[in-house]
Amino acid sequence: MENLPYEIAQGGSLILLFMFVLLLSKVAKDLFTPYKIDEELSEKDNVALATSMAGYFAAITIIYIGAFLGPSKDLFQDLITVGGYSGLGILLLNLSHEINDRFILRGFSNVKEIIEDRNVGTGAVQFGSYVASGLIVAGAIHGEGGGVMTIVVFFLLGQIGLICFTYIYNWITPFNIHDEIEQDNVAAGVAFGGTLVAVGIILMKGASGNFVSWQYNISIFALDALLVFILLPVVRFFFDKVIIPRTSLDHEIHQDKNLGAGLLEMTSAISFAVILLFVMG
Repeated sequence: MENLPYEIAQGGSLILLFMFVLLLSKVAKDLFTPYKIDEELSEKDNVALATSMAGYFAAITIIYIGAFLGPSKDLFQDLITVGGYSGLGILLLNLSHEINDRFILRGFSNVKEIIEDRNVGTGAVQFGSYVASGLIVAGAIHGEGGGVMTIVVFFLLGQIGLICFTYIYNWITPFNIHDEIEQDNVAAGVAFGGTLVAVGIILMKGASGNFVSWQYNISIFALDALLVFILLPVVRFFFDKVIIPRTSLDHEIHQDKNLGAGLLEMTSAISFAVILLFVMG
């Protein structure tokens, strides 16, 4: 009971700080985009942008939690640390948006698809990319011995991992993921976006933990990346051939544009990644 006033002050301060971080992330997003977010969301009812923004705010929340769960000192120092890391996370997430546009969905302009075509599939991929990036940043923040440099390095390694997996995903599917998404195939966007989240979950594990040395920590990260590159395609094949054997997952997504199939692929990938995360500890 004697710590109750401190706990109330700590909880209230962290909630107020989180509200400020969300506001700051919205302002930053407005600065880094060529369109007016409020106009697109409220006046034009742009669901594609809303989907993308949902991933952005979810990623901000994940990063905030990662910073909050780090080593604790006193209330003032904790607020400075959490706020500072959250601010860095906002910058990195906006950088990830550019990386997504140039390298992950490199076949077309993301801005055109989101704003002009209102392509929800593109919004779903951006959702997945944001959340995956947020998980990686949160993992790098959590732990002792690191700092801003380790966060930035593992963020960049995570982006390389997401880009590499995009090539792998395009290789294991009989259709071109960029063409499908550009053609407003929401099922393909949801499936791929969900798989990016699954990749982010495993890469978060690789980026987390105490910083020992560059060689040690990057080796752990590389092993986890290799593991997810191998196992996620296997899980997709298993789900396609064993869980839903009477139909083809690729046919349902590519030909029928079946959103249900996309949701099932998303769920299977994320579920496996979560199980793998806990099994590997």
